[in-house]
Amino acid sequence: MGEAADLLGVSADTVRRWVDAGRLSAARDEQGHRVIDGVDLAAFVRAQADDPDDRADESSARNRLRGIVTAVVKDAVMAQVDIQAGRFRVVSLMSREAVDDLGLTVGSVAIAVIKSTTVVVEKPPAHPDIRRNGS
Repeated sequence: MGEAADLLGVSADTVRRWVDAGRLSAARDEQGHRVIDGVDLAAFVRAQADDPDDRADESSARNRLRGIVTAVVKDAVMAQVDIQAGRFRVVSLMSREAVDDLGLTVGSVAIAVIKSTTVVVEKPPAHPDIRRNGS
């Protein structure tokens, strides 16, 4: 339950309530602990997801993270903007002019749109709370 809660950005109690309410399925392992199948968790996440803004259909970028600006550091030409989107920190380097034009300041809401030709995917160590197909 703990890793599922961490992946969903909620408390383990919230995950337990969702399981008890039938919103998320779980089984019991040999020790009687609740375990959530990875496929079921992925389906639950997809069902909960919504677009952070109305412009998702107007762009080929599908990775859109809505968050709050937590830091803006500007020099004469460039700027660094930090956005906290849920539990994820996104850092963008852009022109100072773009920051000023967008009115980005600490506390403002922003959407980080990520389009990359290179995405590195790593597999974390196995965790007993989530069963993965084939393991």
